[in-house]
Amino acid sequence: MKLNQNTILLGKKVVLVPYTSEHVPRYHEWMKSEELRHLTASEQLTLQQEYEMQCSWCEDEDKCTFIVLDAEKWQAQPRPPEESCMVGDVNLFLTDLEDPTLGEIEVMIAEPSCRRQGLGTEASLLIMSYGVTKLGLTKFEAKIGQENEPSIRMFQKLHFKQVAMSNVFQEVTLRLAVNESERQWILEQTSHMEERPYRARKAEPVTATPSEQKSWNYMLPRPDSCTGDKSTVSSVCSRPS
Repeated sequence: MKLNQNTILLGKKVVLVPYTSEHVPRYHEWMKSEELRHLTASEQLTLQQEYEMQCSWCEDEDKCTFIVLDAEKWQAQPRPPEESCMVGDVNLFLTDLEDPTLGEIEVMIAEPSCRRQGLGTEASLLIMSYGVTKLGLTKFEAKIGQENEPSIRMFQKLHFKQVAMSNVFQEVTLRLAVNESERQWILEQTSHMEERPYRARKAEPVTATPSEQKSWNYMLPRPDSCTGDKSTVSSVCSRPS
């Protein structure tokens, strides 16, 4: 989504940044995992296809995507490349043409060592706060595989209620209606959140070891017309069908 192309959401445990071409190689490596593809109902794409997908998402008006970074690593000095701080992604899909106030949320913590540490919870709260304050959303929905109990429990802790179950698609649907009390609760839970411009951050010099620089030299050229955004899962793993 063009709206968040220059937006950083800074929390305590995670930092949300726009999905750019620089993030694609590591994202592509994540999605080679059969487990993640199953949990996110995703197809395996080639690296070139991932670049094309990322480029298209940055232009879509109905998808708001952030890459989730480990805040502690991201704030380290000297500053490491963002690729080394990536732990997952979080998305809002605004695809209900009859209800523009409904956002379907999907979150993924792809790095196994970073799961069950509250990163998915905070990432979800940050994007919910962004959706409420910037996108005018008053309802959230999450579709999760029936076997994905950790993700279901996480959304239940975020006040989501199960409203449907599909045996055909083997998924449950949870919803949250954001009345005034829920809005205040979301804003209270994210009162520590800071919103910053992304390009200002990217203008800072990047420090990386020669081996790190070499590992990122295989990235394909970025199309000139694309500046970046897309995403997906969670231990926590939820994805729209």
